[in-house]
Amino acid sequence: MDSFSNMLEQEIPRLRRYACALHRWNRSHADDLVQDTLVRAIAKQHLWQPGTNLRSWLFTLMHNQHVNDVRRSVARGGISHAVDELHDNRASASDAEASLQLRDLERALGKLLIEQREIILLVALEGMSYADVAEVVGIPVGTVRSRLSRGRMALRQLMDTGEKTLPALHAGGDRPALLGAYQ
Repeated sequence: MDSFSNMLEQEIPRLRRYACALHRWNRSHADDLVQDTLVRAIAKQHLWQPGTNLRSWLFTLMHNQHVNDVRRSVARGGISHAVDELHDNRASASDAEASLQLRDLERALGKLLIEQREIILLVALEGMSYADVAEVVGIPVGTVRSRLSRGRMALRQLMDTGEKTLPALHAGGDRPALLGAYQ
């Protein structure tokens, strides 16, 4: 297996996690998106520059594929994700309250505008820097910050709780927590 294939294989778990979050934990749709992304990556591997950030390049391919899929679905009159799909039983938490908070967070994320949800997921779930997110989505860093701020505000409103009681998807390192302070 060549080095591109090895590096590509290492990114699959991150691609799956992001695809699952984009498709509101519908694993079938997420797996389709990951497969489509990998097929595109292999077909377009000649466009990837060795030494550059493969993860950003793959997430850009996935983002563009997802946008195309959404547009096709809207054109066909589709796009319906049941709220019940948001909470599968993948996390059998012993703490019922934490499980309910996670379900509520997933539902709230599902209600956000796709532009805000993508930014929040890339920053909070994938831990990407604002610059990397801007590159993946193809927008200026200032727009990333704006969408993140508006998305966080919308999440707070949707959760209808105080910022202190809302669980963060990531609360450590130099990356912002999901609903943390604007950076």
